[in-house]
Amino acid sequence: MKYSNMIAVVTVATALTVSACKGQDPASESPRQTAAPAASDSAANDLQRKHDDDTAKLDRRVADLERRLTEMQGKIVEKSATPTAALKAEVQEDVKNAREAVGALKTTTPENWWERHEGVMERTAADIQEDVRRLAKGQAAAATAPEPETSPDAAPFESRRDRFVARLRARVDAMEGQLKSVRAEDAQRTELQDTRARVDKLKEDVDRLRSASADDWWDISVKRVSEYIDRVEDSIRRLDDNKAR
Repeated sequence: MKYSNMIAVVTVATALTVSACKGQDPASESPRQTAAPAASDSAANDLQRKHDDDTAKLDRRVADLERRLTEMQGKIVEKSATPTAALKAEVQEDVKNAREAVGALKTTTPENWWERHEGVMERTAADIQEDVRRLAKGQAAAATAPEPETSPDAAPFESRRDRFVARLRARVDAMEGQLKSVRAEDAQRTELQDTRARVDKLKEDVDRLRSASADDWWDISVKRVSEYIDRVEDSIRRLDDNKAR
């Protein structure tokens, strides 16, 4: 009888122990289950902070750009400087475009960045080509190079990137050829220098894209806007550069 009671006690104790262990399993696994989402949320927050910081810095730079343009316009009046009407209009448009570029950056995503990047560079090329034709007085552009053949195994992004780079680089080469023999004096010489600087910048942007990766979408987008602001700063400084040569 005592032996039977002992077996009953041991059986109950064992059952209680097993039950307790089972009750602890969800609690012990909970940290492991929540660790991955927590780490993912932290990385996403860090990335968002970086994006916010980058756009805030660019916002400040554009505000400074607008201030510099206002100051330069006053300086031009005081010095009776006479930049060409085309250069003045181009710089004012560039400052406006810089503000819009930073605004667009705030809504740029991994899904829409390349389409936007292509669109901006295409519009930039078309705008520069118009000025090049005017300065070159209708001089014919060089023939456009054929688009490169891409391997059927190439990834969609790389194929689209390579075709775009080849097409735009051919346009840049044509513009350089048109400007090669162009000569100008005084204020128009300054406008010619500014146009050549814009062509050089476009060429640099196109060449950089040759090795672009879709994973670099944010850095590429930010760099394009930042360097555009750099170039516009130089254009503003040229506005009072009308000294005779």
